[in-house]
Amino acid sequence: MFEILVWLLVKHFICDFPLQSHPFLYSHKGEYGALGGICHALIQGLGSLLVLVLLPQIDLESAFLFAAIDTVIHYHIDWAKMSTNKKMGWGPTTNEKFWILLGFDQFLHHMTYVLIAFWIMSP
Repeated sequence: MFEILVWLLVKHFICDFPLQSHPFLYSHKGEYGALGGICHALIQGLGSLLVLVLLPQIDLESAFLFAAIDTVIHYHIDWAKMSTNKKMGWGPTTNEKFWILLGFDQFLHHMTYVLIAFWIMSP
């Protein structure tokens, strides 16, 4: 379970920060259905799929299922964070709650990976 979790967290960092550096992927994530946010979530899901298919503990069908779950959950966590920041007027230099919400966003993503790893290792 530890190995699965470590690889999913490494994948998350790569997909959530370096691979999300283009404004197209983040500038409209607070608008439900915006293409950039959907593309970002798909990048996350494809990253999860890559990690999961390389692990011996999981079959291909389950890897696709968990990657799809990650995509949908990731999209909604990001949308909720961005729409809340926009609605409240919170920004990185305007309100400390921006940082609390960012931390909560990351916590929820990490808990998603804990649950995926747990489900994979459950009999």
